[in-house]
Amino acid sequence: MADRALRGSNLGSRSMESDENVVPSERQLTAYVCDQGHRTELPFSIEAEIPPTWECRCGLEARLVGAGEPQEARPVKHVRTHWDMLLERRSIPELEELLEERLTLLRESRGEKPRRRKSA
Repeated sequence: MADRALRGSNLGSRSMESDENVVPSERQLTAYVCDQGHRTELPFSIEAEIPPTWECRCGLEARLVGAGEPQEARPVKHVRTHWDMLLERRSIPELEELLEERLTLLRESRGEKPRRRKSA
């Protein structure tokens, strides 16, 4: 079996692609400065949309140099959670009643004695 092995081929270890006829896109150097004075320079493609802010290495938000006045942040749309959608369909007393019914069914399937509901 050793006679049939491919020797010296390095199959799968090297890419067959080459860098011939590959032209990298043009770059522009952008600079960001945070409130502590840290300056971060990043290369972006000329075709890329440059973000107005970047996270600095210190954790603060750095602003694009030469961008003028900072843009107002877009209003963030409230993300509706499962609970929010549930409250649109049911009231709290209805949910408590459904919970009690489901807990009773669960306890019966386990063979537990039914519990009395606490009075308000």
